[in-house]
Amino acid sequence: MNKKLLLFIVACLVSALVLAACGGSEEESTDATESNSGSSAEETESAEDGTIEVEHAMGTTTLEEKPERVVSLYQGATDTVLEFDVTPVGVVESWVEVPMYDYIKDDLQEVTYVGQETQPNLEEIAALDPDVIFASQIRHEEIYEQLSEIAPTIVNETIYDFKETTNLIGQALGEEEKAETLIADWESRIADFKEKIVSNENWPMSAAVLNYRADHARIYVTGFAGSILQEAGFEEPIELQGQNEEIVMLNDKEAIPQMNADVFFQFMEDTPDVQKNFEEWTAHPLYENLEAVQNDNVFTVDEVAWNMAGGLQAANLMLDDMYEYFELEQ
Repeated sequence: MNKKLLLFIVACLVSALVLAACGGSEEESTDATESNSGSSAEETESAEDGTIEVEHAMGTTTLEEKPERVVSLYQGATDTVLEFDVTPVGVVESWVEVPMYDYIKDDLQEVTYVGQETQPNLEEIAALDPDVIFASQIRHEEIYEQLSEIAPTIVNETIYDFKETTNLIGQALGEEEKAETLIADWESRIADFKEKIVSNENWPMSAAVLNYRADHARIYVTGFAGSILQEAGFEEPIELQGQNEEIVMLNDKEAIPQMNADVFFQFMEDTPDVQKNFEEWTAHPLYENLEAVQNDNVFTVDEVAWNMAGGLQAANLMLDDMYEYFELEQ
């Protein structure tokens, strides 16, 4: 029996079970802020016969030759692989802006969508006959073996570590120098921002990334936006420093003081319920006492770039915003 056909049949048999195992609520799993335990390496070995070995979060994967047909199963990889001048043959649907984020949709006009990030369709992936699949441990650990039966699968530990994503993609594509250049360019921009932000009379500053939902508010302390802010020199929210928190859920307005920081970057969905809750929280007397509010340092940001996308291009869009908000020349 043809190997691809056999894989396709196997995928059909396990699909329902796998989707149930790796599925999750949108509340828990749609943003690019989550992390996962474990470790991954960044070493690649290219043998004389042209094979490539990549160490990643789920082990070591061997590619027999430089891949051409790429499938991406998380937003950060979809964003970042385009920076290598590679257009994937298959991607998962984006969040918020469906089926793909506006800032990269023009580059993906011919792509095939293979389900959601939390529930990729194994049959559709197999039908694309990929040479390599980029996945994340936090999303796809339960289906890693099935994905590996379809094509060599490279797994990042998280969905928001865009530097690791860049390294892994560069290794798998045999483009390590390109990956190094992309990361060096990013680090040069961060260094430039840090050099210029010190001229702000309020520097150093703490920063809070706030998200308002219909029935609560959140503070993203680390994750995608939080890690970039810290790399840029911002401190964590004043009340949360040293607590090693990733996401703080605020279910009661009496917890508003935990938001306190010198600057707020906030985002929310544009729905009546969310807007109503936002207005109630920001009208509370405790909110008026916060440093960012008193100093008029509250910025509403793009949810896609700051929270949902998680790739190298999104990181640069976020940094563009930071230059603009603080009136710094790029």
